[in-house]
Amino acid sequence: MAVIEIDKDSGFCFGVTAAIGKAEEQLAESGSLYCLGDIVHNSDEVERLMSKGLRTITHEQLASLHGVKVLLRAHGEPPSTYELARRNNIDIIDATCPVVLKLQERIKSTCDRSDWHPQIVIYGKLGHAEVNGLVGQTDGRAIVVEDLNGLDKIDFNRDIALYSQTTKSLEGFRSIIDEIQRRIAPGVRFESFDTICRRVSNRVEHLKRFAADHEVVLFVAGSKGSNGKILFNHCHDINPRTYLISNAGHLDPEWLDGAETIGICGATSTPRWLMEQVRDRAAEIISRNCVDNG
Repeated sequence: MAVIEIDKDSGFCFGVTAAIGKAEEQLAESGSLYCLGDIVHNSDEVERLMSKGLRTITHEQLASLHGVKVLLRAHGEPPSTYELARRNNIDIIDATCPVVLKLQERIKSTCDRSDWHPQIVIYGKLGHAEVNGLVGQTDGRAIVVEDLNGLDKIDFNRDIALYSQTTKSLEGFRSIIDEIQRRIAPGVRFESFDTICRRVSNRVEHLKRFAADHEVVLFVAGSKGSNGKILFNHCHDINPRTYLISNAGHLDPEWLDGAETIGICGATSTPRWLMEQVRDRAAEIISRNCVDNG
């Protein structure tokens, strides 16, 4: 019988755990709650909370609400969201991750300095909820760079302050630093601030080891999460028999053929209960194969 192991360090990061905890607390109290955007990039978890009364809204829908409670997820929001809530008498339940909140404050502090006016560059995914919140601290003036190609948007004859989205890779951040240092004009001031969450970045090396220790790896993650795709690719690079699935229903029995060790892991947006369902489905398939093969 094959051994099936769930990675003990996979699943929700503490920021997501706290946000869901706040949502469940409010739902238990009142039976309903608005959330600005998906509380987590996992449709199965969102559906679970919707069944308890959570309603996901867009920024456009927020503008039409008055006198209600709205939860802000861990990704954070720009100052304009708080101002809109104030005008509309909306009670904000702020679940912004402390790491993201500190980053917002640092970027705003740099933007507001009277003695230094650098270009503020953010290494991150354009349009990502967290990045939108970070850009908002600069009144929209920050330059978002997704990769080395995006550096062409920077004026290398002007001072630069570089920050990073909290969930980006350290390797990618360092490559951005190296290229800016290579291209920047002599005498121009450049400062970089490592604002990557170690609880997320440290998972990469751990997951690489986990993928290497198992013949088959089932990586559970929602289709909307950028973090999940990045972590899955790291696992797949180490172990080609790594498969990305959203839930147990996507598990192909053929993937498990001949495997004696099966590892199950996930992204920072993957709930533990979902990985447990995948484990149970894998065990069911293996047990049935054992019976069929006699």
